[in-house]
Amino acid sequence: MKSYYRIMLGAKSKYAKECSEGNFIGVDFGIRMDLTGRFPETWREFNKEFIPIYRKNRPEKKKVAAGLACATVWVVSYYIKSGDIVICPNGTGSYMVGEITGDYSYQEGQILPHRRPVKWYPVLIERSSMSDALKHSTGTIGTYCDITKYAPEIESLIGGNKPPELISTDETVEDPSVFALEKHLEEFLVQNWAQTELGKHYDIYEEDGELVGQQYPTDTGQIDTLAISKDKKILLVVELKKGRVSDNVVGQIQRYMGYVKEELAEPNQHVRGVIIALGDDLRIKRALSVTNNIEFYRYQVSFKLYKNHHDTRRSN
Repeated sequence: MKSYYRIMLGAKSKYAKECSEGNFIGVDFGIRMDLTGRFPETWREFNKEFIPIYRKNRPEKKKVAAGLACATVWVVSYYIKSGDIVICPNGTGSYMVGEITGDYSYQEGQILPHRRPVKWYPVLIERSSMSDALKHSTGTIGTYCDITKYAPEIESLIGGNKPPELISTDETVEDPSVFALEKHLEEFLVQNWAQTELGKHYDIYEEDGELVGQQYPTDTGQIDTLAISKDKKILLVVELKKGRVSDNVVGQIQRYMGYVKEELAEPNQHVRGVIIALGDDLRIKRALSVTNNIEFYRYQVSFKLYKNHHDTRRSN
């Protein structure tokens, strides 16, 4: 069964033209060596070997940035398989569509030297034709994102047809109406972070001016938001409930925090968590009452109607 990915071709798609003309996708991240035959079955194994190499060449990079860079090289160079579909923004509001046709190769001295061959389709997908859910997923920060759950919509768009708007999620949804509202919360939270209570003490994790902390990948899923305290001593995992069963959310954030503690935190850093939901949630509060490093926040949506009073007097 083929998978679907959104791949960025350089910062702000600056290499889209070269990739289109050369029939390839690729990544760089400053790892200047041929990796043929050096890809293990999991990216955790790959990271274990190559994060020290990456940080030796770029000592200014922290574990968060190094982990993301190495995992991305593994995914694009090895994990994506022949026959999988990639969509790549071309910088003009459209996405190129292609099929991976072969294995990894290293092109020393070239742009995006860790490459995969691609057969590009003679079609573009317009971002304006995507559902809101697909726009959100393809708009996340990072070199790659897995969008396989939108396969029917993508195939329909490739064929020139736009399907109806669907709620798409791979998680158990407790309340579909709340999920429909909260699917926009993450984007709103990121855009308005500085004005929130969390923004007073934490910044969303940035690397080279990009918010790499949004949808940060782990070996058990993607963290909604990874932030760091202004004094750089605390890494904060933020998880949005999104209508899911409460126990699932608590278990998920604990797994994410365990990953961050083991794989990303520097020796002088601690890990904390925050769950955000619409309204009070007694089950979450009960579960968190026996922890001291996860907090619960609720948000409110204000919706008002104002009657428009027309002036019915006639003017002379």
